[in-house]
Amino acid sequence: MALKQISSNKCFEGFQKVFEHDSIELKCKMRFGIYLPPKAEIGKCPVLYWLSGLTCTEQNFITKSGFHQAAAEHGLIVVAPDTSPRGCNIEGEDESWDFGTGAGFYVDATEEPWKTNYRMYSYIKDELPKLIKANFPADSERMSIFGHSMGGHGALILALKNPGKYKSVSAFAPICNPVQCPWGKKAFGGYLGSDLTKWEAYDATHLVKSYPDSHLDILIDQGKDDQFLSAGQLLPDNFIAACTERKIPVVFRLQQASTKKYLFGGKQGGVVCCIHPII
Repeated sequence: MALKQISSNKCFEGFQKVFEHDSIELKCKMRFGIYLPPKAEIGKCPVLYWLSGLTCTEQNFITKSGFHQAAAEHGLIVVAPDTSPRGCNIEGEDESWDFGTGAGFYVDATEEPWKTNYRMYSYIKDELPKLIKANFPADSERMSIFGHSMGGHGALILALKNPGKYKSVSAFAPICNPVQCPWGKKAFGGYLGSDLTKWEAYDATHLVKSYPDSHLDILIDQGKDDQFLSAGQLLPDNFIAACTERKIPVVFRLQQASTKKYLFGGKQGGVVCCIHPII
């Protein structure tokens, strides 16, 4: 599959690049960012996939998180895809900030008019890793995933639905129980219809109840002053209770700030804390 390089910038002796390609799953052009650490010039490196939240593009994590220094030091390839298909000319795709463009929710839609293009789950699970493996010095045996908010939800479900695929999963302020929160009900109702069993197939709190074993490193960071935590959009307590019932270990760290300020706080931002499990 042909890649078109959009940009390339040297950063901590590695290169932050952005590429565009024609996606088979999403039936549109997609962009992703990829950081290639200095070690990538001499051999394969483990890969960390970052999934961003509502309204974001691949640029959000690249420009705000300050991850490059740590990734360079530890020899990590970091891949940051976009959050939804773009420019599909679907009626209603740009009407709201929490559904449609910038809000793919990392599911494979089953409802019209979304099901042809909105297949972010399969894009992240299959198409993008194959693309990365074919074009970059990526060690596909050492792969982990993390994300923020909607992207934290995406990271959790991808790890839980694919045992053994990822060495670890980490999430900042993830939407942990979308079938119970306003964001999730709106997105799942639109993309998946009224069948609640389809919703539960993309809900981390439900998925962890049937996870086949306990061999998964799960880390969640949450800012205690996060407005969406208090608004009942994230529901981490529900996920933690389900993990406890199944005896699946999860590290939950409540930070003394809003998650966004903690995550995007520069070089000391919390993103550095979540990249260690695959080293």
